[in-house]
Amino acid sequence: MSGLLKLKEKLSSFQIIILGFVMVIVLGALLLMLPISARSGEFTSFGTALFTSTSAVCVTGLVVVDTATYWSWFGQLVILALIQVGGLGVITVASTLYILSGRKISLMQRQTMQNALSAPCVGGMVKLTRFIVITTAFIEGAGAALLMPVFIPRYGLRGIWMSVFHSISAFCNAGFDIMGRETGEFSSLTSFADNGYLSLIICALIVIGGIGFITWSDIATRKCRIKEYKMQTKVILVTTTILIILSTLFFFFNDFASMPFGTRLWQSIFQAITPRTAGFNTADYTQMSDSGRALTMLLMLIGGSPGSTAGGMKTTTIAVLFANTMAVLSRKQNANSHGRRVDDSVVKNASAILFMYVTFALVADIIISLVENLPMQMCLFETISAIGTVGLSLGITSSLSFVSRIILIMLMFFGRVGGLTIIYATFSHKDRSNLKYPLENITVG
Repeated sequence: MSGLLKLKEKLSSFQIIILGFVMVIVLGALLLMLPISARSGEFTSFGTALFTSTSAVCVTGLVVVDTATYWSWFGQLVILALIQVGGLGVITVASTLYILSGRKISLMQRQTMQNALSAPCVGGMVKLTRFIVITTAFIEGAGAALLMPVFIPRYGLRGIWMSVFHSISAFCNAGFDIMGRETGEFSSLTSFADNGYLSLIICALIVIGGIGFITWSDIATRKCRIKEYKMQTKVILVTTTILIILSTLFFFFNDFASMPFGTRLWQSIFQAITPRTAGFNTADYTQMSDSGRALTMLLMLIGGSPGSTAGGMKTTTIAVLFANTMAVLSRKQNANSHGRRVDDSVVKNASAILFMYVTFALVADIIISLVENLPMQMCLFETISAIGTVGLSLGITSSLSFVSRIILIMLMFFGRVGGLTIIYATFSHKDRSNLKYPLENITVG
């Protein structure tokens, strides 16, 4: 025990976050390997269990076996629990259990919670954790209740379980579905393409989960006093709205022009929202245009917002890069947004995140393309889906080799934990020296 305590003291908060995710993934994989987890009653290979567990904890949705037809009710329950833990965050769940036990939260634990939630400060972490848990329970419960009128009349009592499963999966931006028994393997929500009510509920859950708990906490505190919102809240709301509107218009006029107006509208809205790390789909992406798939990949790369159930680079990252570009073009000294100056360190972090996501996705794309002898565009869709923790696929994931699956597992883990978290965990010792090298200019562009 003393050895564990000493190890805990040596670990940084970022290393604890990574270790927590790894432990939950491994535990989930071991549970999914059990015969009780599969419909066949046989042991599942560690590779398949590990891929599924990683995808669930990292709220991605990429699968190598159909969730509804391969896994038993127990297996689906394990997957749903992993999705919930991954969506809320391993540290948030652990902190909640710690608080419920009546123990006091130390400063180190508060710092870990702050880093896990991307909170602006250490203060108020216990209050924020309570807000997250209560809000999540309320929204997921409301989502399940609203989905029951769709699923129960169609599937009977099984519709209750389907409503709960899809509500949690949508709010956590996981994209896992259990429609395979009724509509065919890997079908997702394609059989509900023209159901505006279901599309609205799923889209609402995705957006609410993807906006982020920090944002909702700010809105709950300041309510309709928009001018008092923090700059980050304003940036997230504006960026999210712009991405949804522009993407919807693009899909409406480009990919679904031949459909009836109602179906066309809901298809366009759904495909504009779901790539933002949700992973559900009501359209066949193999039948979409190249430009439609390109936009989908861009949306997958951007992802949701900080401190949310979503992955990806985050809306704030793309907003900061855009603000910095505008500052460069207008020859301003600093990037600005909503009457506030963006610190240079934030711009550096945003640039590093963009570089890492694009580089890792492209390198993985090249390797998988060579290993599987598949077109690079098709492989790039899968790698961006993995690193963006989205779960959308062109149908090749289940046929990939062991090497390619390991690459996707690494991308999913990177995308959920976060690039900066992994870097800070690896290089935990900061350079505290005031040494500065001589300045010399270098030409770029």
